[in-house]
Amino acid sequence: IVCSFEQSRESFVHQFATTAALQRYLNQWRAETPHANGTVGFVPTMGALHAGHVSLLKQAKRENALVVASIFVNPLQFGPAEDFQVYPRDRERDRTLCEEAGVDVLFVPEVSELGIPANADAANTDPLTQIVPPPAMTKHLCGRSRQGHFQGVATIVTKLLNLVQPDRAYFGRKDAQQLAILQRVVADLNLPVEIVPCPTVREANGLACSSRNQGLTPEQRDTAALLYRSLQKGAAAFQAGERKNTILIAAVTQSLALEPKLIPEYVELVDPQTLQPITEFEDAGLLAAAVRLAGTRLIDNIQLRDRKPIVAIDGPAGAGKSTVTRQLANQLGLLFLDTGAMYRAVTWLVLEQGIDPGDEPAIAKLVSQCQIQLEVDQGDFHITINGTDVTKAIRTPEVTAKVSAIAAQAAVREALVRQQQRYGTQGGVIAEGRDIGTHVFPDAELKIFLTASPRERARRRQQDLIQQGQEAASLDELEHSIRDRDEQDSTRRIAPLRQAADAIELQTDDLTIEQVINQIAQLYRDRALLPK
Repeated sequence: IVCSFEQSRESFVHQFATTAALQRYLNQWRAETPHANGTVGFVPTMGALHAGHVSLLKQAKRENALVVASIFVNPLQFGPAEDFQVYPRDRERDRTLCEEAGVDVLFVPEVSELGIPANADAANTDPLTQIVPPPAMTKHLCGRSRQGHFQGVATIVTKLLNLVQPDRAYFGRKDAQQLAILQRVVADLNLPVEIVPCPTVREANGLACSSRNQGLTPEQRDTAALLYRSLQKGAAAFQAGERKNTILIAAVTQSLALEPKLIPEYVELVDPQTLQPITEFEDAGLLAAAVRLAGTRLIDNIQLRDRKPIVAIDGPAGAGKSTVTRQLANQLGLLFLDTGAMYRAVTWLVLEQGIDPGDEPAIAKLVSQCQIQLEVDQGDFHITINGTDVTKAIRTPEVTAKVSAIAAQAAVREALVRQQQRYGTQGGVIAEGRDIGTHVFPDAELKIFLTASPRERARRRQQDLIQQGQEAASLDELEHSIRDRDEQDSTRRIAPLRQAADAIELQTDDLTIEQVINQIAQLYRDRALLPK
């Protein structure tokens, strides 16, 4: 573990097989890295890496100072009749892909290193202490036929999270049941890690990337692609207005029946978070299926949402997000979810009640009990907190002076993100910020990363200052300040500036505000979110 960290990031990945060596390295790295910039991203895998894994690794690299990946074929998640012995393994290829994706640390423990008894599997785990997810979450979908599978997944992932202690851990949405269960385990056990859901990566024919695809011939891969096309049949029925679970499921099963080589194991419609079957559709549903093809088990899913669209706009300071978002809200008929005004409203309430802005416990209690309402009345924006209209009061110098310190408190952010997400339940909102598309609304129908070069943003800032009658610094000074702000925003531990993997980057250097708005509005319509 003795090479310089800068060299390790640029040239090769450090590989460890023991927990002691891994933790020595991570402890040394954390001791030598400024706390504010020292976020660790973690991608646990079972190896046999594919494009889906690579997308997770690359996203972790974009969003963290250090990326740790693990390769461990977990016997606890395989039943006696499952494919543990023949599960694909190619350690050298995996290492190469990790290096190419920018992984810093690769952890490849043996079974005994993680304290797993010999011959343990999903059906035989004694005497290992296990993490048992809520039984209701494992009764359906894959849990019905894979007894003990998710208990084995939760146990090993929890072990790995405790060993690595990452700030963020990355999982693909293809394994939707696993994702929901791990999110619940992390929440219930108060593990200090953010679970980051990532988009499903597909082959050209639509087949979801999976390590098990390696066991299929090219012809079988084309056959397997019918799984996704069948789910799309159900999604098409949903988009046409169908809401009965039986009809949505039938649309999928009837399509699968066209290929006798595909043996369906299940087709179900469940709640994406609780994993309970849906009979009467409300806000969101997960249409999921599993099939077998030539002895290979494949799973896939599609998210269904009965709501108006959400538009998430992120980007660096000075890119024009606020102006663009406000005008787009009017043009598209969406509610402008002014997250900045929400933080200002909480700050106003703190000052109004005479609470010290540094008293985090008191503020945490206050924000957990407050209710914020946003509405537009005849084109005028209004915000109330606990029934008091504070639209004008939140713009005072006193609020402005304190809002940054209060917004930086984790409890304030968590409470307001929950309120923002409640607005998103019915959709029809547009919001801007640093991590709206990655954290607040990761399932937004349209994500935009609005940016401009530091020089252009400096020029715009200089013009604004001149128009306001203020003395403007030189372009070089303003550009330097903007670059510093970008660095701070992108490396901060809470709400860092990030571009979502599925966001569309819009470079605005040579565009007017009107052109930017028109481009986003066209993207909105092109995605069939509005009638053309």
